[in-house]
Amino acid sequence: MRELSVGDVARRAGVAVSALHFYERKGLIHSLRTAGNQRRYPADVLRRLAVIRVAQRVGIPLDAVGRAFAALPAGRPPGKDDWTAMSALWRDELAQRIVQLTHLKDRLDDCIGCGCLSLTACALANPGDALADGGAGPRRWFA
Repeated sequence: MRELSVGDVARRAGVAVSALHFYERKGLIHSLRTAGNQRRYPADVLRRLAVIRVAQRVGIPLDAVGRAFAALPAGRPPGKDDWTAMSALWRDELAQRIVQLTHLKDRLDDCIGCGCLSLTACALANPGDALADGGAGPRRWFA
């Protein structure tokens, strides 16, 4: 099995070394350790990193990527058929997100025009006055 150093993987995948460490802590990739305790990655980690980067680019959460990776057979990188299966799982989620974002965008135009500036009555911050069921007082923090 061909192994790559952290720097080699970061350079070839176009990610920061800190990102590799982060993905490893999340269980998305794994490394081996040399006798000197240096990380070495199997060459197939590049394929996993490509999947992670594409998934992130389209807004798929890393937890969903981790679940998809967990379903892969151990000992081999994801291939075309695996990508087809993963993207099929994510397609519905992305379609739902597009509908939600389009709805929010359309309501945002109305909100900007209304001028109420009320977070308690705002259709975007409190759709359908859903927070009223919780009683008086703040229910959310806004930054």
